[in-house]
Amino acid sequence: MTAPWRASVLTLYPEAFPGPLGVGVVGKGRAAGKWLLETVDIRAFSRDKHRSVDDTPAGGGPGMVMRPDVLGAAVDAVPRQGRRRVLLSPRGRRFDQDLARAWVAEPGVILVCGRFEGVDERVLEARGIEEVSLFDAVLAGGEVAAMAVIEACARLLPGVLGEAESLAHESFEDGLLEHPHYTRPQVWDGRPIPEVLTSGHHANIAAWRRAKAEEITRARRPDLWTDYLERTGGAARRTTEGTDR
Repeated sequence: MTAPWRASVLTLYPEAFPGPLGVGVVGKGRAAGKWLLETVDIRAFSRDKHRSVDDTPAGGGPGMVMRPDVLGAAVDAVPRQGRRRVLLSPRGRRFDQDLARAWVAEPGVILVCGRFEGVDERVLEARGIEEVSLFDAVLAGGEVAAMAVIEACARLLPGVLGEAESLAHESFEDGLLEHPHYTRPQVWDGRPIPEVLTSGHHANIAAWRRAKAEEITRARRPDLWTDYLERTGGAARRTTEGTDR
């Protein structure tokens, strides 16, 4: 029997978890044993009576830096079991859907939540810790980012999301942002549901959704649109531009 996907989180605030990971389909999946969450208190590996985990930066400057002896001991205490070690850091590779799919195909992940000005570089080098960023903004710590990437991965696990087909129609799954959604009532605030969606013509509905996904991606995420055009050999541009006339 295959072991459940496991996320281990090293943090100064283990009480922050599971947080959002304990609710909804992801929380139900965890309760059903489809994936496991473990938190490790970094402060437990401090060796002084004040349980200090940080010190002033070498060379001077503002803020504090997480000590390598404390963080290194915490990392060493977590069995690797074939999992990658990751520090949530604004200077890391951008986390995306492709990375979520890659992580889900592995036994799990070990996430280190930084705090203060940063962590001692020697820990990253000595323990083979890669850096991943949630977005181009700075948070007070890595806990929120860790929750986000765990949720992105856990919902991809078999049996966590109720309808597997839903995954195939989400943003980023085919390189595009998702098409608009509508539901009852038929008319709300003077705005009707687009007629094509109530036509019962499945081919027309699929074509409309694809065209809208391309239109939204082109307008809101030029970077994704450029990548999409490269993969489709420009066919998407011809199709979308044709609908503009």
